[in-house]
Amino acid sequence: MINKIKLFLMGSLTMFALMISLESATPEKVMFEQELFEKYQSEGTPVLIDVWASWCPTCKIQQEVLGEYFNNHPDSKIKVLVIDYDEQQEWVRYFKAPRQSTLYLYQNNEQVWFSVAETRAEQIIPELMKVDQI
Repeated sequence: MINKIKLFLMGSLTMFALMISLESATPEKVMFEQELFEKYQSEGTPVLIDVWASWCPTCKIQQEVLGEYFNNHPDSKIKVLVIDYDEQQEWVRYFKAPRQSTLYLYQNNEQVWFSVAETRAEQIIPELMKVDQI
């Protein structure tokens, strides 16, 4: 029982830390919700699905690259929806993410880019710019 409580508290703290870090890096990032994804898609808003895990070093580097992009492009139209790899397994399976550190970019109801474990800014940023029309 104590282990379950510890696990719950650690998970809660991880989620809290994620929300704080997401908020400071890019205010557009929010935890994935199907209704929000569908809303953005129906509006024609570009959406980046970020399959993330708190313990993943590759994810951390991706967050730095994404943070750099959104800090340099505060008027970006891209909405970022984060799927917690450990807590949202139903969405990991739905998007067929092979692992954490998977990125999907959608525009006009179509997946236009897909990446697994890509951390190079010179590969990620041009793809974002294509849908952002920057």
